[in-house]
Amino acid sequence: MKPESKPKPVNNIAELSSFMWRFIAPRPDHRCIIPITAFAEAEGEKGSKTRTWFRIKDRPIFGWAGMWKHSDEWGAVYSGLMTDCNEIVAPVHDRMPVLLHEDEYDQWLRGSIEDVRAFQARCFPAELMIVERTADPWIAKRA
Repeated sequence: MKPESKPKPVNNIAELSSFMWRFIAPRPDHRCIIPITAFAEAEGEKGSKTRTWFRIKDRPIFGWAGMWKHSDEWGAVYSGLMTDCNEIVAPVHDRMPVLLHEDEYDQWLRGSIEDVRAFQARCFPAELMIVERTADPWIAKRA
């Protein structure tokens, strides 16, 4: 007897053409805004990576362009759209979340698939962001 396979978790949406998202991306009713205070990436040598945080200046909470769908196992689930990184993120990672300016929220939630592609094709301005490097381990060591 074959064990029941579980779906793989999805951290982000890199390819709008993937089977998982190509039917949802054109549908505004499946878009959401994920409120975040910062996002983190692993930085450093393998085995000793630390947590590096990225925030938006003067914005304690900001929006990440997201999409959601129904999962038989978990109900409504969501994931965030990714884009190529800007200059402040580049030393740490080659991709970053599609961050939204407040005046873009409505266009993200109601726009066309061309709007979605345009959001993914641009980067949030690096000059509006802050990087915070920490000594916090990316992966906590087991006790």
